[in-house]
Amino acid sequence: MSMNTLNIAGKSYSSRLLVGTGKYKDFTETRAAIDASGAEIVTVAIRRTNIGQNAGEPSLLDYLPPEEFTYLPNTAGCYSADDAVRTLRLARELLDGHKLVKLEVLGDPNTLYPNVIETIKAAEVLVKDGFDVMVYTSDDPIICKQLEEIGCCAVMPLASLIGSGMGILNPWNLQIIIENAKVPVLVDAGVGTASDAAIAMELGCAGILMNTAIAGANNPILMASAMKKAVEAGREAFLAGRMAKKLYSATPSSPASGLIA
Repeated sequence: MSMNTLNIAGKSYSSRLLVGTGKYKDFTETRAAIDASGAEIVTVAIRRTNIGQNAGEPSLLDYLPPEEFTYLPNTAGCYSADDAVRTLRLARELLDGHKLVKLEVLGDPNTLYPNVIETIKAAEVLVKDGFDVMVYTSDDPIICKQLEEIGCCAVMPLASLIGSGMGILNPWNLQIIIENAKVPVLVDAGVGTASDAAIAMELGCAGILMNTAIAGANNPILMASAMKKAVEAGREAFLAGRMAKKLYSATPSSPASGLIA
């Protein structure tokens, strides 16, 4: 198994960047940005995006065929465990028994902060029901461990609020979560630009999920390309192991001895 492969629910992916399909001006721009990002897993908000439930309307399936991409149906807009479970069961029907899903149960419409109590309730039901659950949650190491123990196949703590673009506000919590996890930890929410993505990967995240950072850029396709490179660079830097920081002591790159006076 390659060190450069992201493994989720028994399947391997060469890209560690997962992208959302919302907020673009049309499906053509969605497709162009996703191609530029190199992403293989795309998230779909079942309550907002047509994947066949609205007959006669343009369907995302025509622009992003499921033969080419792994769909990750999500529960964006759900505020209770029951609502989230119902939404993902609908997605499974629409996508012919598809099991890989992203669970998010929101607690507040202004911040879109997760309701972890309802999230845990939904995760328990979905795991028992045979779903492979990737779960959006707060950056609380205890909650992340609980979700892993319930059987979620990946935990996805926020870096900062959904759509805020504020970047990694608490790298220390993320490090604790990563160090204690036996499943992939992916940053979900808050990445604003390429340097944020690189930092998340340098911390040891297995991957990153983003939507607004690409779709909300002035040039989404160019930003998608930047994010692809940032995720790859951050991963390589993590694997390489950075040099130690040395406060107030410079060490020249070239040897200073033997120089001509």
